[in-house]
Amino acid sequence: MSDSYTPPKVWTWDKENGGAFASTNRPIAGPTHDAELPRGEHPFQLYSLATPNGMKVGIMFEELLAAGHDAEYDAWLINIGKGDQFGSGFVGANPNSKIPALMDYSGANPIRVFESGAILMHLAEKFDAFQGPASNRAEMLSWLMWQMGSAPFLGGGFGHFFAYAPEKLEYPINRYAMEAKRQMDVLDRALAEREYISGSEYTIADMAIWPWYGNLALNRSYPNAGEFLQTADYKNVVRWAEAIDARPAVKRGKIVNRGQGEPAVPERHSAADFDGLDLG
Repeated sequence: MSDSYTPPKVWTWDKENGGAFASTNRPIAGPTHDAELPRGEHPFQLYSLATPNGMKVGIMFEELLAAGHDAEYDAWLINIGKGDQFGSGFVGANPNSKIPALMDYSGANPIRVFESGAILMHLAEKFDAFQGPASNRAEMLSWLMWQMGSAPFLGGGFGHFFAYAPEKLEYPINRYAMEAKRQMDVLDRALAEREYISGSEYTIADMAIWPWYGNLALNRSYPNAGEFLQTADYKNVVRWAEAIDARPAVKRGKIVNRGQGEPAVPERHSAADFDGLDLG
């Protein structure tokens, strides 16, 4: 075990904390530089990156379009490794400097929407789509909010200490592995009784949960995490994850604003941007 740490009476920011993304971490908000956001021709302007949180909105837009809704959008890559999220334009769209952010120009006045769950709700309500039956709305919203509260323990907790921290530490890895497995068990038990997470219909709750927990079940999240957490044992989650992964709109949406790897659509401005790509 590493040497123990005694916190000082007052914390000060005197060095980077190490590990992946350390250069973009800081204890203050606000912009670091002036940078206007680009704007395309469509009513919806998405500024994002294909992390799990970013995937949610790309998937939602592609599902809306596949369902016949007039939801054309431009998607612009925000490179968080280079600090794009701290540009003045992006901070204007999301004062929290996190992807994704959406500008909705479809009405009389522009509307900014930030936080992935808020964007999903905004679009679902605007198009009256993917909300499930009204009689089941509370269940759907409960699972949507479950994801918002649970995923930080998976990503910022387990994922960080398992894959990104500057050194492997037994205590945090064990603590967050236990919580990650507990969360997978929560999902597995729920999905034993229903096709989708909130019932018989595919909703924004599935779109929110799948990028985090579906990809984990399919062993795509962090190198070797599937074996470490034995995610194949969660049979109901795997069944659900594979079913959603097979949806054509999901195949497209999950690669919108992907900055590296293949297939990738770093910027999306029309359906033609997917032409010629092997989507599997």
